[in-house]
Amino acid sequence: MDVIYFTASTVNGYLADLDNSLEWLFEVDATEIPDHSEFISTVGAMAMGATTYQWLLDNQQLLENPQMWIDTYGDMPVYVFTHREFAAPEGCNFHFISGDPADHMPTFEKAAAGKKLWVMGGGELVGQFTDAGLLTEIVLSIAPATLAAGAPLLPRTLRQELTLQSVKQYGPFAELTYRVG
Repeated sequence: MDVIYFTASTVNGYLADLDNSLEWLFEVDATEIPDHSEFISTVGAMAMGATTYQWLLDNQQLLENPQMWIDTYGDMPVYVFTHREFAAPEGCNFHFISGDPADHMPTFEKAAAGKKLWVMGGGELVGQFTDAGLLTEIVLSIAPATLAAGAPLLPRTLRQELTLQSVKQYGPFAELTYRVG
């Protein structure tokens, strides 16, 4: 099963600012953005960390408006790695788990049903997938913005070979796709 890290970053490699805010991304002129429905159709399950889930709760009002999530992702299984107690959005297929991502791979493979696992967000969780040698693809949209500090694109040294598969331009964004390993 392919495990894909699909995300956006500043030119200098930050996902979010020091407050875990993505406001910088929403300030970029995005009149020409890619249609992500094609990508989403290749995904069978998602994994995200607690920080990403908290951002969805705080900024997308996920608990108050679960239909917005359902309209985009349907009944796709989502696995949130956390040690905190969270509520799940009504009608959504969210599961709260902890531990090593490698230990959950059989569950992910069954849930994804032959499609990709999307590691949504970034930070420590994508680092754990990388450490375990599970990450197979990185799709990175680089936005024309910089931040002085914040959450890094990948908080690990990636010692595996990255092979550039494609480069696309969407208005001011550059989308780079790399095969890992």
